[in-house]
Amino acid sequence: MSSRETFHIEILGPEPPPEGEDLVRQRVSVRASSLESATERALGLFARASAPQRGGEPVEAVRVIDGAGTEVFFRSRFDEPA
Repeated sequence: MSSRETFHIEILGPEPPPEGEDLVRQRVSVRASSLESATERALGLFARASAPQRGGEPVEAVRVIDGAGTEVFFRSRFDEPA
């Protein structure tokens, strides 16, 4: 049986968020065997959330938080390769 850990992936909007909106646009909890697989999942969600939308502010970043509440990965849209 493999050891799996819970990671929380958060897709973030612009900072500071527009009035009445939350900084976190989407939260997903995943069970993964490693930080690398959770990061891969987070980058996939970020890519889909970054696709052109019809309305609303664009997403700014994605972060991965481990089960203890520590941020273990962060990538901004400005960190993306050109």
